[in-house]
Amino acid sequence: MADMCVKEAAEMCHIHKPEVTVFYEPETHTVCSVVRDPGSYKVAVVDSVMGFDFPSGNTSTQHADQVIDFIQQNNFEVEWILETHAHADHLSGAPYIQGKLGGKIAIGENIKLVQEVFAGVFNLGPGFQKDGSQFDKLFADGETFQLGAMRASVIYTPGHTPACVCYLIGDALFTGDTLFMPDYGTARCDFPGGSSKMLYQSIQRIMSLPDETRVFVGHDYLPKDGRSEFAWETTIGEERRNNIHIGGGTSEDDFCSMRDSRDAMLAIPKLIVPSVQVNIRAGRFPEPDANGHVALSLPINKLTNTGTLHP
Repeated sequence: MADMCVKEAAEMCHIHKPEVTVFYEPETHTVCSVVRDPGSYKVAVVDSVMGFDFPSGNTSTQHADQVIDFIQQNNFEVEWILETHAHADHLSGAPYIQGKLGGKIAIGENIKLVQEVFAGVFNLGPGFQKDGSQFDKLFADGETFQLGAMRASVIYTPGHTPACVCYLIGDALFTGDTLFMPDYGTARCDFPGGSSKMLYQSIQRIMSLPDETRVFVGHDYLPKDGRSEFAWETTIGEERRNNIHIGGGTSEDDFCSMRDSRDAMLAIPKLIVPSVQVNIRAGRFPEPDANGHVALSLPINKLTNTGTLHP
């Protein structure tokens, strides 16, 4: 049986149907959504992207500018810039969008757990705050907030990372990396603090929403031997019936066995080093050094003469 906050969220699904406009970013396969309260000009931006070329260190605002232009051309007002988690595969464009359009940058409160881990991995030093204070708002599980006249809610969905949340805004659920399109499956669980068991339980929570709940995924990668066009919208009913990893009543043991073995074969995301360092800072780069240079940390693993990998 669904817990109380998901029950309350399910009741909200029938109240409003927000207008959702998607901006697909092909380099990182990220889905950024602009969500509008149909009764006003108030919008939220979910999982924005800042382009980044790792070899050169150059950033690009091209994708974020498309989102900004759309919002400005329609005279929309940004209330929220929402992050589903600290992404490991792309940099957030949240502070850039905020600087142009305003709005509050928000994420789940367990971002503090992710900050604690990666502050050590990247040796961020005593000046780095591990309390989530880089964000304007930290959401608790089941917390509600307003988008214009619409009531939205936060559903804590750990598993991919310990800080993942989904946002239910009217009848639209924004899943980040928790769920992908039914023919692509679910998120990996091999990052620090990740857990296939936790992901299974998280997905059961959101699967208890009404069948007609619209689902907007955070990424789409074309499945092998499948469709030829990218997609990002489905429904809870479709996910429950047909998700190739967890649909059709898949048991927890079967899911965890599949997910863990699959994750063991996955490559590390190309942009994980810059992405995590920037995204745990709410999308901001570190402060410049005394020479005015901005730098990120790059931990090095080296091979010994026996061929063993050591930090």
